[in-house]
Amino acid sequence: MQLRVINNVFKELSRKYPKPKTELISINHYTFLISVMLSAQATDISVNKATKALFKIVKNPKQMIDLGEKKLKKYIKSIGLFNSKAKNIIALSKIIVDKYNNKVPKEFNQLISLPGIGNKTASVFQNVIYGMPRIAVDTHVFRVVNRIGIVSSKTADLTQKKLEKIVPKKWLITAHHLLILHGRNVCKSQNPLCNKCTIFYNCEYQLKKR
Repeated sequence: MQLRVINNVFKELSRKYPKPKTELISINHYTFLISVMLSAQATDISVNKATKALFKIVKNPKQMIDLGEKKLKKYIKSIGLFNSKAKNIIALSKIIVDKYNNKVPKEFNQLISLPGIGNKTASVFQNVIYGMPRIAVDTHVFRVVNRIGIVSSKTADLTQKKLEKIVPKKWLITAHHLLILHGRNVCKSQNPLCNKCTIFYNCEYQLKKR
């Protein structure tokens, strides 16, 4: 896809979604990191529902450690993979307390060294909290950009690397959110709503229909 077309894609999406932002509800940097971590293979709605009660009593890593893995599971049991997520949350909380003076690290390599924090979670955290030009690739972003023809990659990490190289600088901060919103609302997995798509004429999807 040509640079001019890519720019048009984000231009149209920004008109459709003028103020794109994360839908995860959090209190501070730490609780946002936990929310993003919990959102893996889960919806933002389900995460917000689970953390509503959790974040009333846990607002920092020390409080999470005091809560403990067993009690934490009771709060997040409605979320997929809650057993492994609870284990990782307690482990990363201990590291943040012991190694980073109770503060979530800012650097990418430090973030991904934490238990349960991968490329996507670290990228979302840096983008939302610090406004860094990171395009985190979840299932929606991966599907949309490969379907419409912005990139052609077989993995999320490769997709992110390509996107961050070719997406015009002015869109790097909001691209992740715009693509997620488009994937959730229009460019759906099974039945994309092509007849409602604002980027229909910029899309290279071979099966698109009006």
